Amino acid sequence: MPNKRYSQFTALKALTKGSFAAMLKSPSALFFSIAFPLLFIIAFGVMSEGGFSLKMAFHKKADTLNPFALTLKNIPTIQMLDYDTEEKKLEDLKKGKIAAIVSIKKQDPTIYKVPYQIELQSSLAAGNDRLVAKQMIASIVDTLNRMYYPNNQTMASISEKKLIEGRPYKYLDFFLPGMLGFSLMSAGIFGTSFLFFTLRQNLVLKRFYATPVKRIHIIISEGLSRLFLQILSAAIIIGVGYLAFHFTLVHGWYTFFQMIALSVLGLILFLGMGFVISSLAKNDAMIPPLANMITMPQLLLSGVFLSTSNFPNWLQPICNFLPLTQLNNAMRAIAFEGKTLLQCWMPIGILCIWIILVYAIAVKVFRWD
Repeated sequence: MPNKRYSQFTALKALTKGSFAAMLKSPSALFFSIAFPLLFIIAFGVMSEGGFSLKMAFHKKADTLNPFALTLKNIPTIQMLDYDTEEKKLEDLKKGKIAAIVSIKKQDPTIYKVPYQIELQSSLAAGNDRLVAKQMIASIVDTLNRMYYPNNQTMASISEKKLIEGRPYKYLDFFLPGMLGFSLMSAGIFGTSFLFFTLRQNLVLKRFYATPVKRIHIIISEGLSRLFLQILSAAIIIGVGYLAFHFTLVHGWYTFFQMIALSVLGLILFLGMGFVISSLAKNDAMIPPLANMITMPQLLLSGVFLSTSNFPNWLQPICNFLPLTQLNNAMRAIAFEGKTLLQCWMPIGILCIWIILVYAIAVKVFRWD
């Protein structure tokens, strides 16, 4: 009876299944892939729910030297924010980050009996903050009227512009995509580098090499098993953020699956970085320093906890050069702004360039023994 032909596909499935089962039995792998980022999401989700601070901003042409403006700036529960550009101010208004933009205009006393005109511009995203802002401004005007105009004259008329469209932008909408990107990076780099170094040191890779299994299938199987675990982790993180803390998914399931697809692309890149580190490390003690040289700058400079726009101008090109920055930017654009993968062509294109470079290096330095 003739021997059956050796099936590379069957071998690939068996290796992937075995590797995935091994990771599920590893408490540390599950903790750092799922529990660790999830704890951060829950912590920041809970913190973002509490506290009251009404944020507003003056219009660029507002008269800010009158009694009303000075009083508004000195109320403890109100923060009057300063902006470099009107575009950024309007963007924050649309996201509900500020309750209103306040315009104060001094009027010609020969024409108007009311010395000042106050105009508010707000958005639907501000929610109840818009109403609170309007009430507080009316209260301040009423108080000043009693102080300066006891004869029933009012110091200012209050009007409100038509509401602009918008949706609330919570800190979790910023933080969750960043934490998801960092989770993918950590799992891809640390997990892969330690795994392949251990397999090489224990001569497992060399034994695999002696079997009929193709070498590329050995690498693919390990990559697929980590891909499955991290996609499961990403789905849990997004799901908990959405169900428990109202993380914004503009188009629901469509947005969710686009974020998952982007997670796959990011993980492919970070797996390649793990392959490079596992080959360069001479011993297991060298892996953490090499991995941290890649992960720590990206944790600090890629907008995981704080927007990269807060960094100095000279640092901006460095921030934008990092792959995690591009992954985070694309994640946030898809989740909150409702963009498609095609519309995020620039950050995705940069990630693809990184993938080509990283895997070109990995092919050069990868060792089996």
